[in-house]
Amino acid sequence: MTRFQSYLLNKILWFMLAFCIALTLNFLLPRLIPGNPVDVIVGEMATGGTLSSETAQKVYAAYISEFGLDQPMWMQFLLYVRNLTRGDLGISFARSPSRVQDLIAQALPWTIALQLPAILVGWTLGNVLGVLVAYKGGWLDRGVFPTFMFISSMPYYCLSIILLYLFAVYWNIFPAAGGYSFALTPTWSWEFVRSVSEHYILPFGSLVLIFIGGQAIGMRAMSIYELDADYVRYSRSLGVADNRIIAYIFRNAMLPQVTGLALAIGSMVSGALITEVVFSYPGIGSLLFGSIRQNDYPVIQGITLLLMVAVLAANFLVDLAYGFIDPRIRARTSGER
Repeated sequence: MTRFQSYLLNKILWFMLAFCIALTLNFLLPRLIPGNPVDVIVGEMATGGTLSSETAQKVYAAYISEFGLDQPMWMQFLLYVRNLTRGDLGISFARSPSRVQDLIAQALPWTIALQLPAILVGWTLGNVLGVLVAYKGGWLDRGVFPTFMFISSMPYYCLSIILLYLFAVYWNIFPAAGGYSFALTPTWSWEFVRSVSEHYILPFGSLVLIFIGGQAIGMRAMSIYELDADYVRYSRSLGVADNRIIAYIFRNAMLPQVTGLALAIGSMVSGALITEVVFSYPGIGSLLFGSIRQNDYPVIQGITLLLMVAVLAANFLVDLAYGFIDPRIRARTSGER
């Protein structure tokens, strides 16, 4: 077995162990939420006062049996694992008879369409800003950089609420909530596309501003380190143009930033949860928030399973790339050093 194969096998075993532990927690944690999903369903049905006490008890017993909540916990776990091996995430308690995979398939494109462009734009602008600030200094370093550093240190929901208040409530420039106008039906029409674009700007802007600041901080630190390198001083002594030197620094400081980009893409499904809730955006975050409020175990488990697999896959690929690029990491992991 070669050194790289040993490194790869070691990583696969560790990630399989992490997956099994995370899968068990994924099953248990929703059940630690106080309350019972059937209580919520029956409570909503009895809100209008048309459900008698006897009928409510029968409905309660029927739902408990239908959802398998009368089974011991270990039996529920085995059924959960068996269904997963068949690619079945189950039926939503609160939105029965909708299947969990269908609900996720409806919400996931909205989250990806919001998150992926925000990550790529924020990552690109943040890294360019970071290397410019480190190389040029001056007003960029004293004015622009602290501004973005202040913005990036803010929690997602704070910036989202500020933008929501200023641009949707105070100036009334953009819509306050939703993925499109509630008066429209999703169709490939110009009116619908324009409505989606108008609802997109505020959540997209709040995410991009946070990403820019976070990436700029890391890139500035790496670029300052590179500024003391011999190749930078030698290039300056030869009179090489600033743009070319900045390109050299940018390229050499990129490795940690590429790692950050891979992890951000891997965790992008969970990255916009709060933003989606603040703007009532119809993505995974809004679906998860509504499911937690209703104790909808299958939907919660389905979404957290998706997040878990995405994060583990991103970490595995990053570890794999590091092991491929740097032989010292392979040697250390395989016990040769």
